Amino acid sequence: MTRGGAEKSRADGPERKCLATGETQPKAGLIRFVLGPDNQVYPDVMGKLPGRGVYVSATKAALEQAVKKKIFARGFKSQVTVQDGLVDEVERLVLRRLVDLISLARKSGDAVGGYEKVKDWLDKEEARVLIQASDGSGRGKSKLSTPHRGKYIGCMTADELGMAFGRETVIHAALASGGLSQRVVEEAQRLQGLREKGGIGRTEG
Repeated sequence: MTRGGAEKSRADGPERKCLATGETQPKAGLIRFVLGPDNQVYPDVMGKLPGRGVYVSATKAALEQAVKKKIFARGFKSQVTVQDGLVDEVERLVLRRLVDLISLARKSGDAVGGYEKVKDWLDKEEARVLIQASDGSGRGKSKLSTPHRGKYIGCMTADELGMAFGRETVIHAALASGGLSQRVVEEAQRLQGLREKGGIGRTEG
């Protein structure tokens, strides 16, 4: 049970405590950090770097608090060095990870970009996740609706979404069920928290 009293489902996966807030939550919503041999704190967004890790919630506020109050030193029980611009670096790495995951989904046939293709998938109920650029036209985006019991991602710009599709810009995209869709949603949730704008998690139906 979280501090707010909400029950946590074991289906959410393993949990860890946030160094900044003290709250326990699924690892998917946290950023892992490790201590390098030079005693510098390094973000490990994929959770694969060797060594003992500490976790901070994937929100700008939590990360800024961890840096400002020198919480990493307490977590690692050691004097540490925190690079300038750590929060921005974490956002950059999470974005890169999200772009890579969507690109992999596209290459495996589980993602499409472009209004007509996305509309076709939605009409055929083949889409589980609707992705729309945060800087896209509100009128254009309103013509497409989040899939029934699906998810919505709106925290990427058209340029960023375009990188995943090998194009200059993409406003509309969709992911099919299964495959990498859940990992894309989780990574987008982290990016949204770091940006404190855009949107994800809207479930329809």
